Amino acid sequence: MNIIIVGNVLQDVYLNIDTRTENLETDSHGTKWLDLSFDASQHSFFSRASSLGGAAITMEVLQKIGLTATVANSNLRYDDEGITSSSPTDSHRYILVSEGKVCYFAPSEFKKTVFTPPSESFDYLYIDRSANLDTESIKKINAYLDISSKTKLVVYVHPQNEQALTPLLKRAALIFTEQEPTNPLLSPSKTIQISENRIVFSNISEKISPNRIDVLTHLSFYSIVSATILGSFIIGNSVEESLKLARANAENSKLDSTLSYSDLKEAANNLEPDPSLELIAANLLMPPKGILAADESGGSIKKKFATLDIPDTYDNRRDYRNMLFTTPDLGKYVNGVILFDETARQTVNNNQTAIEYLTSHYIIPGIKVDEGLAKIGDSNETYTKGLEHLDERLEEYYNLGLRFAKWRAAFEITLSDTGDILTPTNTAIEKNCQILAEYAKKCQNNGLVPIVEPEVVYDGNYSIEDNSTITSNILDCLFNNLEKQNVKLKSCILKVNMILAGKKFQKPSTPQEIGNKTAEVLKSHVPEDLAGIVFLSGGQTPEQATKNLAEVIKNGPFPWPVTFSFARALQDPALYAWAGDNSNIEQAHQALLDRLIANSQALMNKD
Repeated sequence: MNIIIVGNVLQDVYLNIDTRTENLETDSHGTKWLDLSFDASQHSFFSRASSLGGAAITMEVLQKIGLTATVANSNLRYDDEGITSSSPTDSHRYILVSEGKVCYFAPSEFKKTVFTPPSESFDYLYIDRSANLDTESIKKINAYLDISSKTKLVVYVHPQNEQALTPLLKRAALIFTEQEPTNPLLSPSKTIQISENRIVFSNISEKISPNRIDVLTHLSFYSIVSATILGSFIIGNSVEESLKLARANAENSKLDSTLSYSDLKEAANNLEPDPSLELIAANLLMPPKGILAADESGGSIKKKFATLDIPDTYDNRRDYRNMLFTTPDLGKYVNGVILFDETARQTVNNNQTAIEYLTSHYIIPGIKVDEGLAKIGDSNETYTKGLEHLDERLEEYYNLGLRFAKWRAAFEITLSDTGDILTPTNTAIEKNCQILAEYAKKCQNNGLVPIVEPEVVYDGNYSIEDNSTITSNILDCLFNNLEKQNVKLKSCILKVNMILAGKKFQKPSTPQEIGNKTAEVLKSHVPEDLAGIVFLSGGQTPEQATKNLAEVIKNGPFPWPVTFSFARALQDPALYAWAGDNSNIEQAHQALLDRLIANSQALMNKD
């Protein structure tokens, strides 16, 4: 991969001075200011150092990650001796450091960035933070992109040039900003906005949140962070891993020396836990992919195997999960996989655990943490067990490498002879929603993204209107309890049933009815700042689940990402193809891929 960087090469001059009270002035607010007319004989420098900054740092970071990067219209190069340039820099910036505080002095108007379209084609064109583009240069860049149709555009939006860059933002695949953008082309409601064609990182400094910013990297912080994220993305790392590498580079780089990629990976592994839950949630919801639910408990998988006379043994369970996870191109269609405790501890392939294998393929591993259903008092209604000792289990799961969790609450709709809704009662709804909210808070406290799953069971005799009423009540109660627990919705995912009539109802719901009613309920009862929504299949056939998902998507756009998290609707075709015989793995892989491709196309509104 080769990258051309459009930006200015700057000269950063660092001045570390001592503080003498006679050279400080105090204003009416009590703020002390340095008198710049100080007598040098009365004020000593602890150190003075200079370095190339701006686009030069971006180039260095990208080349150390292993990419081919060059700065347009510059003789800049990077080698073992560091960055050198036979061309003059575009401006000098002076950095005064005193008592741990930093003050910058720079020209009020930076030199304009010249762009001469290169004769060769590049994989990426990166508008660096240091770029100061005029209208003519932006036109030249657009013209170059028109000719080099395979070149992907990446833009760093500095607050001072946000509006000027509007013509380029429309075609950018990746955008960085330092603060909440005002441009209507951006304006994400979340810090990380991910769509099919674009990723926007807004206010990236907040997401890195380094524990220590060395004064020598302070000015270049944004360049180091954005270039590390860009380089990490290009070589195939996930959102979470890219942010982790960026944080490590920002915390450990020194003047004129960012980290090599090998040192960067080592430093990232040694960082104090910083789960960046919002980023993990965003990565789990990245379209057009979904989440594979492979978290059947011992009892559930025993029933699945029994339908095909497969012995329910440890080895068969391991081989089945291994078959699922080793499906070629699984990562093209799946962002995450929900595991069962046994699977999380099994060796599934090449002596790797399931967690290690999935992570190495850029798929986020998660875990089912509820412990099944129990009766509420003497009634037939249920609540979900597992809160006891949950903190200890979550801590262990985090240390194992799991990054999200799932908890299911089940609600069965029953009606009286006159058609009135008998269950779920308000008592059952409130109890389960309280538990879901408590679980979600514990997850976030322990570094895992919670998936909350209130499921209206499909196997019932009720109308689509009954489902709509009950699901709406459950969602209102759930989000009320999540708010009480101070759960951060931007780091929380809702897994929910589609709105359709029960399986035993006399009149099955059509896909169009399901799409319309599901969208209506979610838009009316789910807060906009939720990370996103994934649908369960809940006993629908694979084809039925996909058709209904496609109809829901047609009723968008939605204020949050929407995707799938199916179990049986993805697994069943593969299970039947495998049938307990490892000689059938190739056919099973294809069966799973067929379902994944169909659901991915449903998300993109493709037939």
